[in-house]
Amino acid sequence: MSSSVTSGLALEGARPASRTARRAPRPTLGFTLGKYREILIAVAFFLLFDLAVLVLNFYVSYQIAEDAVSINLAGRQRMLTQRLSKALFSAELAVVNGAVPTPLTDELRSGSKLFDETLSAFREGGSVTGGDGKPVALVAAAGPRSADILARSTTLWRPWHERLQPLVDPERPPSVEQVRTAATYARDYNLTLLGLMNELTTDLEAAASARASQLRLVQTAGIVLALLNFLFILFKFIRRLRQSDQATEQANGETREILSVVREGLFLVTPELTLGSQLSQSVPAILGRPVAPGDRFLDLLGPMVSPATLEDARGYMDLLFLPHIQEDLVQTINPLTEVEVATTDALGQRQTRHLSMRFNRVPSEQGIRHLLVTVQDVSARVALERQLHGEQQRAQREFDLLVRAFEADPTALRGFIDRAEAALLEVNDLLRQAEAGADARQLRRTVDAIHRHVHAVKGEASMLALDLLAASAHEFETQIQSLREAGTVSGEALLALPLPLEALLLRLQALRRSVLRAPPALAAEPPAAPVDFGAPLAKLVARIGDELGRPARLVASLAPLAALPADTHEALLKIALQLVRNAAVHGVEAPARRAASGKPAVATVEVTLRRDEGDHVELAVRDDGSGVDVARIRQRLIELGWFSDTQLAEMSPAQRLAQIFRPGFSTETEPTEHAGRGVGLDIVSAEVRRLGARLLVSTRPGHGTTFRVRLAV
Repeated sequence: MSSSVTSGLALEGARPASRTARRAPRPTLGFTLGKYREILIAVAFFLLFDLAVLVLNFYVSYQIAEDAVSINLAGRQRMLTQRLSKALFSAELAVVNGAVPTPLTDELRSGSKLFDETLSAFREGGSVTGGDGKPVALVAAAGPRSADILARSTTLWRPWHERLQPLVDPERPPSVEQVRTAATYARDYNLTLLGLMNELTTDLEAAASARASQLRLVQTAGIVLALLNFLFILFKFIRRLRQSDQATEQANGETREILSVVREGLFLVTPELTLGSQLSQSVPAILGRPVAPGDRFLDLLGPMVSPATLEDARGYMDLLFLPHIQEDLVQTINPLTEVEVATTDALGQRQTRHLSMRFNRVPSEQGIRHLLVTVQDVSARVALERQLHGEQQRAQREFDLLVRAFEADPTALRGFIDRAEAALLEVNDLLRQAEAGADARQLRRTVDAIHRHVHAVKGEASMLALDLLAASAHEFETQIQSLREAGTVSGEALLALPLPLEALLLRLQALRRSVLRAPPALAAEPPAAPVDFGAPLAKLVARIGDELGRPARLVASLAPLAALPADTHEALLKIALQLVRNAAVHGVEAPARRAASGKPAVATVEVTLRRDEGDHVELAVRDDGSGVDVARIRQRLIELGWFSDTQLAEMSPAQRLAQIFRPGFSTETEPTEHAGRGVGLDIVSAEVRRLGARLLVSTRPGHGTTFRVRLAV
């Protein structure tokens, strides 16, 4: 099927030659000229007539253009005489009261110079300043009376020009007598000179009219001869065209039948990279835009692909049109084998599809005549491949999660899963309690509480290097963040949250079944004692430092942790985790800045838990970073629209610093896995309130920040 289509397109309606015709000797030039002698002679005469008329048109039009310039400049001469006279009369009035104003002097200088050079060019020809300020060529006036008019004009102009010279001398102001002399001359001869310029204009118009009449006469004769010659050619051609049209129509009909049923897009591309005359009916639907013969292929392709791909396609097609390049060798570098394109459907909506374009040469005796382009829509195949690839990646991530889970401490992992499931079940309860008509503030508090739970799960998953769970929680956070950024929160908006919540719960349950399958005999054992979370926190700090390019290490001292109640242990874990992440992301400076401050290249984050002689414990998280940027906090509060500059000025430094614990506050404008949501310190604040503890913050610019949580146990 494909070979027959290629043949029909390549021939483009030509009648196939028989075996006898292929063996016949090639016609000689003399035979060809004898067969078409009459037509060739008629065409030659037709071209000769056209060429003669065109040459004459060009010559006469050039002269008419010169006449137009001359007429325009002659009209300007009339205007200049009036301008000079008006300026002289104004100068005559002004000189009585003092010096002639500079604008009048400039007007006289420019007007006299322009009139003088134009009058000289009318006599002898030359370059003058045109109406647009640019130089134009002015030929000598050749009207019937032009010489006499110009001679009389020159006789009147020269005395006037001489009287104008003292008035335009920039070195010395004119006297009253000099101004009056020039003005008197203008009164006496201005109208005479104006009349001469009118006569010059009329004379030039008469000469131009005569040339135009000659051109019309010659054009009429040429058109009549060309028309007669054309009728002769038409009569000769019409009989032969009828015969060839019948053969061509038969071949084209067969080609159209083929192109109307093929599902692929088929068309030819010429060496000029334009579409041939034959297109399959499926081409516009596949390309997603109107297509017509003669369109530039690259113009059709341009809106659908990137500039780099477009340039590669141009180079590839240029290679295919080179006869010495082997087609099979360059097929592998086809940039359009599988290309993603953006198209617009019938409803005006943008769609992304995948097309495959193959190019095949259509050779002829003179070289490569066309390229046959076959276009197929392979969107379904690509979508299936991507789906399979996505499933493979998902399976790989699930496998990586299991591997990381097996590597983790079983007790720490069990504790995390228990806490995460409890937190997510509480999120589920919050969503159930939220009503569609609830107060907007209450819904906002519900969203903030949900965000704290999910962020805590993400933080602990990241600490244990459970990247898939951390990524799922991060995606969940993105949906929550969109609700928080909305102007108002409605109960209907919360309906989108159960789906990611269920996905996260299912992953936790699958992790519990796969990794924490304990023997039945151990099922009744009491829960294990709380574990030290110093080692996982150290790994988290190192990983954050590597990802951000700001190396850091954690020093942990958490000896009293084992003796604390489980509830207090979990709360301190959440607090320490968020404060350590905050220190690693916001506190640690870039290596260059640390070096400039004389600090070690690797930053230090300390987390300590100590118990005094009484019944109090204190958790402290310190870093040796840049300290809290109070100015940045102030600017960010203004950007968020929470406070005005006046309100912030009335606050104490401690009150401004306390705003970092508000839900949604972050100095980062682009959220990442580790920062930018404004939830970490909100969790710290919420847990401190729940424990009934005290939270103290101390910071020194350039030296670091310390967070202390003191509570009774």
